[in-house]
Amino acid sequence: MFKKLARSMMVSWRKEPTRYDIEALQANIGRVGLVIRVRWILVAVLGVYSILALGAYAIETPLDKVLTNITVPAAAMVFVLLYNTYYQITYKYLGNIAILNHAQLLFDAIVVTVLVYYSGGVHSWFWAMYSLFILEAAFILPRRWHAYWLAAASAVMVGVVFWGEYFGVIPHRQIPYTTEVLYSNLSYVSVRYLWQLAVLFGTATVSTLMTSRMRMREEELEASSIIDDKTGLYDRAYFHRSLSSEMLRAERDERRISLVLVDLDGFGRVNTILGFERGDQLLRMIAQKIQETVYNPHGRGSETNVVCRYGGEEFAILVAENKRQSDGGPSLDDALSLAEAVRVAVTDVRLDDTGVTASMGVVSFPDDAMNADELLAMADEALSRAFSAGGNRVASSAHE
Repeated sequence: MFKKLARSMMVSWRKEPTRYDIEALQANIGRVGLVIRVRWILVAVLGVYSILALGAYAIETPLDKVLTNITVPAAAMVFVLLYNTYYQITYKYLGNIAILNHAQLLFDAIVVTVLVYYSGGVHSWFWAMYSLFILEAAFILPRRWHAYWLAAASAVMVGVVFWGEYFGVIPHRQIPYTTEVLYSNLSYVSVRYLWQLAVLFGTATVSTLMTSRMRMREEELEASSIIDDKTGLYDRAYFHRSLSSEMLRAERDERRISLVLVDLDGFGRVNTILGFERGDQLLRMIAQKIQETVYNPHGRGSETNVVCRYGGEEFAILVAENKRQSDGGPSLDDALSLAEAVRVAVTDVRLDDTGVTASMGVVSFPDDAMNADELLAMADEALSRAFSAGGNRVASSAHE
């Protein structure tokens, strides 16, 4: 459980990351950097606003009262400056931490809550900053529900302020030009809080729809070419589309399919020994051998199966059919037999007397998982066990 939690917090967890791991790591570093740049802009805007607002309040309000109200918000802004400076200095080194963006956005929501409380609670207009960070979350975080997660966290925080003041758990912070009694009026607090909820979750819905359409368009552009130019296999985008469609077909027909993730053990040393050009040649030879084995009509393979280059030195195989096809589709044992044949075939490929071995993770639908994300996660865990056991082997949820 601890290892699974640790891996979920990392973009790449392998000692020898594949090219796909490196690309994912670079993308996460880019997202972290984007959060930092946006925050500097917001801090600058808030700084200018605070100076102008302080001057406006000081015209009709005693300066000591104004300073009392802004002491804690000023400390919160200093906290923002400190942790954003820290992230600015270290984010390229901490980019492997997958939850770093979540932590930054959660800190931002906490600071906004402090600003809301010290600017009048239910009277405050600083709550609108929650919406800015929800929009940011929808744009940079990898899952749609992450924006709703931030909206829910913001709703809880602003609710603590509103209802805490109403029930007297925390004292109300009075600011100039506001009506004192409103924070203790049940109807006003209820209506105001319901409006906050509507705006927060409305922002999450609209922003996820917009960013989903943007990402869909990006995927459509990426999908315009479905063949990997280095290996001649289908590419990763095609794999994801095939996985989704095959799982829908299997669910409809009440049959099984299996997924095999293949990673070449220590392929980086091949590039060191042979050079990158010859290394790419060996990669193409291995890809061709995997394809021949999976599509072999005289063995356990079938031309209706799908072989893709998943990324770097990783391959993905969808086992939807086999030679001994049963009504329920290929069993996990069928997929394990095919994976073992692929493992042996990879070992037999040599270039200048240099070759590699392969580790594999095998899982099946619906036995191991009920959706594509879960199936991929289970396959990755099985692949991890194959690595941990020394590589050059096949592992699954039920077999080592």
